[in-house]
Formats: sequence, structure tokens, C-alpha cells
Amino acid sequence: MKEYRGKSVFGGIAIGKICVYRKGEQQVKRVKTEDTDDEMQRYTRAKEEAVSQLKGLYDKAVKEVGEANAAIFEIHQMMLEDDDYNESVENIIRTQKVNAEYAVAATSDNFSQMFASMEDEYMRERAADVKDISERILAVLGGGSKSTVNTEEPVIILADDLAPSETVQLDKDKVLSFVTVHGSVNSHTAILARTMGIPALIGTDIPLDDRVDGKLAVVDGADGTVYVDPDPEILTEMQKRRQEEEEKKELLQQLKGKENITLDGKKVMLYANIGNIKDLATVVQNDAGGIGLFRSEFIYLEKEDYPTEEEQFKIYKTVAETMAGKRVIIRTLDIGADKKCGYFHMDDEDNPALGYRAIRICLTRPQVFKTQLRALFRAAVYGNLAVMYPMITSLWEIRRIKEIVEEVKAELEEQNMDYRIPEQGIMIETPAAVMVSADLAEEVDFFSIGTNDLTQYTLAVDRQNPQLDAFYDPHHPAVLAMIRMTVENAHRAGIWAGICGELGADLTLTREFLAMGVDELSVSPGRILPIRKIVLETDVEEYKRKKNAD
Repeated sequence: MKEYRGKSVFGGIAIGKICVYRKGEQQVKRVKTEDTDDEMQRYTRAKEEAVSQLKGLYDKAVKEVGEANAAIFEIHQMMLEDDDYNESVENIIRTQKVNAEYAVAATSDNFSQMFASMEDEYMRERAADVKDISERILAVLGGGSKSTVNTEEPVIILADDLAPSETVQLDKDKVLSFVTVHGSVNSHTAILARTMGIPALIGTDIPLDDRVDGKLAVVDGADGTVYVDPDPEILTEMQKRRQEEEEKKELLQQLKGKENITLDGKKVMLYANIGNIKDLATVVQNDAGGIGLFRSEFIYLEKEDYPTEEEQFKIYKTVAETMAGKRVIIRTLDIGADKKCGYFHMDDEDNPALGYRAIRICLTRPQVFKTQLRALFRAAVYGNLAVMYPMITSLWEIRRIKEIVEEVKAELEEQNMDYRIPEQGIMIETPAAVMVSADLAEEVDFFSIGTNDLTQYTLAVDRQNPQLDAFYDPHHPAVLAMIRMTVENAHRAGIWAGICGELGADLTLTREFLAMGVDELSVSPGRILPIRKIVLETDVEEYKRKKNAD
């Protein structure tokens, strides 16, 4: 038995044979040519075919993983239309009088090296995207296509790395897991893997050759281990764990329809976080009591220009109607920091996490903000819609929002349009907001605590920087104290307080949140039933007594 270690992207146990994924990388030769026009035509035709393939991949990904996760294929299409990329290819063909294949390969190397050398982690990851689109063009020029996995039985895919286009082309019924030697937990591939629910590891120290190809293996996604030719004891243990996981999933299904009430009668709202209307099916399947976070920024990120009022209205109306009276909390535009939107034409910032983002954009671009509010207020007529504003740090921001809300009301009334002013809350994401939460609570209907940013700002740790993983501790006593203080101040003012950040799905803290008096937990749909199980089995007062005794 051989044991290899990696970093977990998605948990679970996979048992099956390894299939080493060998990329169909093109062997590119430098060939001199006098007919540069013909080479340019070859390149243009290949690029058009590559764009067509990406459109097909986008359509497939939308059906399987939703619009937000499929957006990478639209980004790849845009990259293929990028002037700098295309001008580089043309310049190499014409000035060096060489074949299109060499020009594409040279441009790919130059651009990927440029991205890889950048300080920003997001931009460094674009190096893989450049290689991906270039390999696609080279495959078309060579008369072939990119690699796929052909297998009759489900297998564990092993690769150096997997581009998003390669991941989405995998037949999910034939893939038990994927394991890569390289890759990033924040890459598009990792995000797709989590959405697809495939156990996955990255950064694994495993050989990519016949020493493991075709061998029986076990992937333990919980602790990031791959066992090749596992000993009988390991195999038996992992088979038992896999069976237990399946049984737990089946038992959780029996919790559907039950109220989220503790043994001593305390009720908590369990809501779902979603990115777009494609996720509504999973909300219903997992029996969420409502939507605690609808990330409206994905509507903007998926567009090439500002979404119109009507486009937004139709989406919000659909969500409200589909949830049939259950509360739907829509977060207003939250771009900036790690979420860039080209047509907003925002300047580069030295520290974007502390920069021009979220409500700061809305309050300084009131027409963009008003367009979204008009759509939201009109859609509120069709269901139990609520609105929350991100990155609030002071009272004057809330008061300015209220002034804009009054302006929008006046406009809608003047136009004789149906509308309703929904519940309005704010996200508590900064220590500043926590410290003045008693005053903020007097101005709004509810709080939703964004623990991702709250942890980042409380600990002064960039959550996007993998070198700081050891320092990013959402369980830090200071973070938990911030949450407790926020909830207490909300209750004193007679409003409710929830958590919509990743910490809300941490099962080791569910009882602690119940003890704090948290009214709502909004998590990914798949975490609803596991949290409900803990809620139903907990006596909050007994938990408090034991904790105080310790």
C-alpha cells in the first residue's frame, strides 16, 4: 500500500480504480511561412471554433452547476476576443513569418508567465485560464480536440491539474473523485467540484504514471489522503465509513418537514444561501425555510453591461413566487474586493478588501442603486421579499439609504407602479458595525452577520491569501464575542439577528450559536438537514449549564 497526502477541496469517501488523465497537449513546432495571411485565416477559423465549443460548454455547465459557476466559460470566450492576446498572435505570425500554432503557443507562454508573476492571487490563477484557451485553439488547429475520459466504470481521476473546461466535460456518472498534483482551493475548478459534489483533493504528492494508473485506490476527502493498493484493513474501514455516510444521508431525509425547534422549545430559522435562480431546486430539495442570502451581484457579474430594471425585476419576481410566501432576503449589489465587474470601470486598489466595494459603490453611484431598488420593491409585491445592505459601518450610511429609498418610492408612485417596501436589514461584517450595533439596530428590521469578512477584519488577516491559512481562525474568541454582542444588541432593540457567512454551517458551533440566541442560520442548501438534526437534539439551557460548569 502507498499513501499520498493532499489538500481537501470536497469531502467524502471514494473507492475505485485510478485513471491518470493525460492532457492532449499539442507538440508545437516552429515552421517558417511566407503566406502570413493564410496563417492568420487559420488562426481566425480556429478561434471561432474554440468560441463555439466554449458556448456549448457554457450551456452544459448551466444545466449541471448553475449560471454563476458556468460563468468561467463566458470569461474564456471574452479572453479569446481580447485585443492584447489576438494582437500578440498576429504580431508573431507576421513579424516572425511563422505558423499559427507557434504564435499561439508563444503568446500562451508569455501571457501565462505575466499572470503568474502578479501579486494578486486572483490574477495569478488566470495563468491557467490562458493556457486552457490556448490549448483549445491548438487542438482545433491540429484537427483534434481536448482530452476526455473514456471509461466503462466509475473511476478516480488523477491529473496534474484540471481546467474548468475539463472538469465540466467529465461524465459525473463515471467519476468517483478527482485528485490533482497542483491547483488552488479558490480556483474555478475547485468551485465547480464543490457544486458537483465530487470528492476532490489538490496539491497531492502522487506520481502521474503507470505506477498508479489502473490501481485500486481510496480517496479520503475528509483528511486529504489517497491510499493506492490499500491494505485489507484500510479498505474495510473506508467501506464502512462510506456506508455510514450514505446511511446518515438517508436518515437526514427523514427530517424533512420537521420544525427547527430545540428540546427546550427554542425555534431557529434555517435558510439557504444561493447565487442565482438555478439554485432554487436545491433549496426546495433540502427543505430550507427560506432564502437568507441571495447574492444579487451574480446578476451583474454574469452580464457584459449593467442589468436593466426589467431584467432584475423578472429574476427577483421569480424567486419570490417560487418560494411561495417563505422569506427571501436579497443582498443588494456587493461587488469590489475579490469580485470584479469590468463595465463598472473601477480603478485598481492597493487594498481592495478595504476599498471601494458594496454599499460604498451604491451610495456613490445612486442611479445604479436606484435601478436595483426599483426592481426589488416591484418584485416584493409577489412574495415575502426582504432586502439587506452589505458592508455597513455607520449610521449615516443607513440614513442615506433611507433617503434614496424615499426617492425611489416617490418615483414609483409618480409612475403608478405597483410596489411594496419590504423588510430592510443590514449585514454586520466589520468590527465598526459590531461596536455601534446598538444604534444600528434602532434603524433596521434585522441583522445578518457576514462571518467571512467579520473574521477577516477582526483578525486583520486576508482570507484570500493561502499563506495566512494558519492565522485565519473563525473560531477565534474575538470573532465569537463579536457575534454574541451583535445578537444581544439586536434583541435589546426588538429585532432578529442571523448568520449568513460560512461559519453558520460549522456544525461544531451550532449549539454555541443557539446558546447565544442566534435567530437564523443561512447556509448552503446541503447543510440544512445536518444542522436541523443538531437543533432537534439540543437542550439549549442544559448546554449553557454544562458550559458554565466547565
